Amino acid sequence: MLGAEIPFPRPRREAWPELGEGPSPPGTGVEASAGQGIAATTTSSSSSSSSSSMAQRWEEEERRGAPPLDRDPPRGGEAAGGEEEPLLRGIFQIGKRSCDVVLSARQLRWSPIQPESRGGDANMNLPCKEEFVEMKDVFSVKLKRRRFVGQKKGGVLLGITVFVCLKKENKLKDSAINFNNLSEDHCHSWFSCLKEILNGFPNRPKSLKVFVNPNSHKREATHVYYEQVAPLLKLADIKTDVTVTEYEGHALSFLKECELHTFDGVVCVGGDGSTSEIAHGLLLRAQMDAGRDTDYILSPVRAPLPLGIIPAGSTNILAHTLHGINHAVTATLHIIMGHIQPVDICTFSSPSKLLRFGFSAMFGFGARTLALAEKHRWMPSNQRRDFAVIKTLASLKPEECELSFLPLKNSLQGSQENVTKKKERLKKSDSKVQWHTIQGHFLNVSIMAIPCLCSMAPRGLAPNTRVNNGSMALIVVRNTSRSEFIKHLKRYASVKNQFNFPFVETYAVQEVKVQPRAKIGHDAEENVYLHAISAEGNYPWNIDGDLMEGASEVHVRVHPQLINLYGVSIDELDDSKAMCSCL
Repeated sequence: MLGAEIPFPRPRREAWPELGEGPSPPGTGVEASAGQGIAATTTSSSSSSSSSSMAQRWEEEERRGAPPLDRDPPRGGEAAGGEEEPLLRGIFQIGKRSCDVVLSARQLRWSPIQPESRGGDANMNLPCKEEFVEMKDVFSVKLKRRRFVGQKKGGVLLGITVFVCLKKENKLKDSAINFNNLSEDHCHSWFSCLKEILNGFPNRPKSLKVFVNPNSHKREATHVYYEQVAPLLKLADIKTDVTVTEYEGHALSFLKECELHTFDGVVCVGGDGSTSEIAHGLLLRAQMDAGRDTDYILSPVRAPLPLGIIPAGSTNILAHTLHGINHAVTATLHIIMGHIQPVDICTFSSPSKLLRFGFSAMFGFGARTLALAEKHRWMPSNQRRDFAVIKTLASLKPEECELSFLPLKNSLQGSQENVTKKKERLKKSDSKVQWHTIQGHFLNVSIMAIPCLCSMAPRGLAPNTRVNNGSMALIVVRNTSRSEFIKHLKRYASVKNQFNFPFVETYAVQEVKVQPRAKIGHDAEENVYLHAISAEGNYPWNIDGDLMEGASEVHVRVHPQLINLYGVSIDELDDSKAMCSCL
């Protein structure tokens, strides 16, 4: 009987896929025999023993009226009917049924084998539903063996386990399909062919450099990596080199010196600050390898390796934007499957020096809130954030500054009233240079090259931009009352337009220059620390959730598709369901 088990001693036993890198040689475990299972495989190198069993199978198929199996299918190519030619065809037990399984370069298909009709029973000749998986959705294949408890090698071969990546809403999940057959030769032939197909996908990494920030959100990053991420990477036969960061800037220092050519990608397990540091390090290393001057960069070269983001921080805007959800398993499967998305990134420079690379920035309220939160690192992350927001709102003050920007064509956005006002101001600007200037008192200035999705802003902090459209969203909040500003902030969590206020202006831009005007005098309140910074000519900036003390003038440029991130395009995500618990 197909897949029938041979007698075993009664002690406890377990069956699991073999996690070795390749198939064990024939002869390990218990050798298969004709009485242990059916092994019907058709390839160009079939053995004489399998040929005799296949001949019996062809005769059986012809008696049933089914089309005969191809006796010598070519490897690859197209069949006469337009379908891809099978590479292998054989019999496996799937669940409790014997199935005819066909493997091609693009699909793995199977359908139950109907027993021969006797006595004219019409129900025996009902068509069987064929099932299949796309090979592009398969991320691993393992030999399945039965082993006793404590046994690490050998064991009786039971068949092959195929691991598939499935999409459910915005999540990815892994699933296993067992193809049972007790023949060693049969299973090894299929295993080798399946591995050959999987190794042919070019973007799938074989070796990764992993950085884990142990201090991320409630110190959960290490647990997330070793409990959820590492087992999946091992299952996919991906080699990893793990560095647990010990201090701020550790990953940056490592990336400047390590041999990156030995890896296919870099993975960050942490929050937005850790991810931004590693992205900055990758791009800075690219400039160094290209012989560029890292003090001032006008046209940076692309990052050499893609970056993967495993969300494990108090904020995970970057992960949410790329994966549509804050979920470590989903992010890991995107990395394993080699889903690569080119993403825009910005350079933040003073008049004479590159400050850093980043995806988004806030000046004013967003930066002051982060600066205050950093002074209270001893508090739990959620309490620290809430405290900083409330405290900054209580002492809400605008920044007086001048904004110069280079807009895109047809880039005016926002309400009709705002668009009219902006057109009047832009008419006064120099049309030859195309630079436009606005000045005044601003509560907050946001500059974002990506939509910046998060649980508190499911539509995104900048919903009108995309990850790779070569532009930045400039969002300017002019001075207004505290109550009106709070209404604007609350809109981010709803489906209403958060920019539909007379004091909010939005622009799609290529470059921005922010030049604050120095203040005279100091406050006696707790944020005197921030005014001390201003007195020295520096101002706080929130760059991807990381505090940066910017110079008196900061020049921001967007660079299209400068770095590859593991993930999918935001256009492929269902925004209505893109909710997570990252904040």
